[in-house]
Amino acid sequence: MGKLGKKARKFAKKNLQSVLKRKRKIKSTFKKKASKKDQRDAAENEEENVELSTRRNSENGDIEDMSLEAIFSEDESDEDEGDVDVDDSGSDGYLSEDSNCLPIAESEIHLGENGAAGKPSAQNQEILLELENKKKKLSRLKAKDPGFSKFLESHDKGLKSFRNENAYSDEDERSDDGMQSMDEDGPHLYLNKLLTSSAINSWCHLVKEQHNASAFISLLNAYRAACHYGAESTGILGSGSGAPMLDCETFCKILMFVLREADDVFREMLGISSNCKRDTILGLKNNSKWKTVRPLIKSYLRSTLFMLNQATDSEILAFSLNRLRTSIVFFAAFPLLIRRLIKIAVHLWATGEETVSFHSFLILQDVASGFSSDCFDLCLIKMYKAFIGHCKFAEPALFKHLQFLRNSFVELCSQDLLRSSNKAKVSINNLSRILQLGLQTKKKEAVKKICSWQYANCIDLWVTYISHCIHDYDLQPLLYIIIQIINGMATLFPGPRYLPLRCKCIEWLNHLSSSSGIFIPVTSLMLDVLEYKVSKEVGKPGKDFNFSSAVKLPKHWLKSRNFREDCVFSAIELLSAHFAQWSYHISFPELATIPLIHLRKFQEKSDVESLRRVVKRFIDVVEQNIEFVKKKRDEVAFSPNDQQSVEAFLQLEKCSGNTPFTQYYRSVMEKAASRSLIMNENKSFLEQKKQKRKRGQNIVDVRANGEKVPEKSKVDQAVSVKDGK
Repeated sequence: MGKLGKKARKFAKKNLQSVLKRKRKIKSTFKKKASKKDQRDAAENEEENVELSTRRNSENGDIEDMSLEAIFSEDESDEDEGDVDVDDSGSDGYLSEDSNCLPIAESEIHLGENGAAGKPSAQNQEILLELENKKKKLSRLKAKDPGFSKFLESHDKGLKSFRNENAYSDEDERSDDGMQSMDEDGPHLYLNKLLTSSAINSWCHLVKEQHNASAFISLLNAYRAACHYGAESTGILGSGSGAPMLDCETFCKILMFVLREADDVFREMLGISSNCKRDTILGLKNNSKWKTVRPLIKSYLRSTLFMLNQATDSEILAFSLNRLRTSIVFFAAFPLLIRRLIKIAVHLWATGEETVSFHSFLILQDVASGFSSDCFDLCLIKMYKAFIGHCKFAEPALFKHLQFLRNSFVELCSQDLLRSSNKAKVSINNLSRILQLGLQTKKKEAVKKICSWQYANCIDLWVTYISHCIHDYDLQPLLYIIIQIINGMATLFPGPRYLPLRCKCIEWLNHLSSSSGIFIPVTSLMLDVLEYKVSKEVGKPGKDFNFSSAVKLPKHWLKSRNFREDCVFSAIELLSAHFAQWSYHISFPELATIPLIHLRKFQEKSDVESLRRVVKRFIDVVEQNIEFVKKKRDEVAFSPNDQQSVEAFLQLEKCSGNTPFTQYYRSVMEKAASRSLIMNENKSFLEQKKQKRKRGQNIVDVRANGEKVPEKSKVDQAVSVKDGK
């Protein structure tokens, strides 16, 4: 090692720790005893050094614990009171069959600390004592004045509710035949006797033609029973007296009629229009009509949410979500039910089929736009966590669904850009922190976390968000941070095995550049792909490999004949997309100069004629576009400082799109799309052949005597409602 220069020696003498340590030793030998002030300062410096070292160690140790999902506060946790259903308590959740006497819903009674319906709370005990005192006063008045009793019976039929003590207690009484009952005409017994197809038809006719409130309440009780059918252990729909079970036809009639007609019946009873808003519902709280209809609406909403949480049939789910969306405004009166609705809708949005996921998103969109800002935040956070939880693997079959989840999430964010940008900032800063720790430590766990589909899909989500909303809101700070993150990923993974990840990084940068109008240099990242040193080509080409389903190539693929072709085709496609954006800009000749030099060198070195032909074609088209821009640039008379004229340069030609490079770019994209389509078809064909082979191996059972007997096929049943068997 050579001798250090004067400046280097001066810097080392001043700053290096070894030099400072030696200085302190030398000074300590010649220096006298330090003063108390110096000792105190030294102790403080030592504490600061210990604190910095522990903080540095804790940051390095938290790489494994950093999660993309748990970055928001716990205020939006799933453990809320809205998850406490009426069936979890001692209440049965049914409405009273007497239309003139709607008792207090048992779901209104607050549960104890453990959620069970054991001892009532202190507040409920006071209410019960007050009601008992009123009952005693009424009984004394009836004994003294019989006329007063007749007056009450004729003008206040609601007093019948006081005869039913079970309406105010959490203890269920069992009748002799094992059935639950509320009173002599309790809903369980009523359903047990009359829940048949003919009874349902008669109730539907009374509600449709005569607007009968009592029949509608009976239908809501039947609807509640149908929604909970198969989920409750109590056989409330059948008894030992030979009452019929709930068959499929009756189940469908109840569900279809109530889901179709309930919203219109509620609006007619309340006297509101079909396009009323949240404030209209909140203004009805002091209305006498609302006090009567409120238990009916709550029963309908609770039952529907319970069914959505239990059902698995996609048609039932899609129809129920579509009909529940028409009654979304009624949730304004039930804040706890809103949280349950959001939780169920987010789950169906993330895991459901195409139609179910779409209808779930429409509900989330209506809740986020029609209710408070807290509902918007809750929808946003839960949807983000659901997306991150379901994008850990990007199989080709799930790729389309992930795209829908990403686009729908971005569409929801665009409803309130101020709030969504704050959430985006938190998430992007977390991504930046993970990448920074990975670049500093280079640990295996940190690198594995960054080179994963979850991390890549999270970046893709915010790239799409910024590209979609940057013209409507100032997202420049987020744009610069996400660009640095993408460049950091490309720097962290420079090897040839990370070709798919590098291509994705360049696609993200091109997307951000085209949407924001800001020049982002990507040619150096793409030209590095052409410089990859790969092993000698083997005789056979590798198997078809889909880049869209991987972030890292297998080692054997680097030795295949197709790897060099993929590198060249990827470079040409991404450079074409980059040049197509700036092909009409006044500085395009200077932009394309250095890439052309590298491409000419690659063309001279390459010994594969097909690749040389592709690169030569690209060079020729770029040179034609350079000549076209130079010719137009020589004709203008404005100065380069005239920014407005520079931006208007060749805008008419850009709108027409008839230049050679634009046509070449279209042909390149068409070829790339056809190549990926053929690759996907070949892959699906190979998967089908593998499945047929497995099926052929399992379909024959060879007995001991040599006879071949076909095995019974196993059908996966995913039906939510059984036929009662």
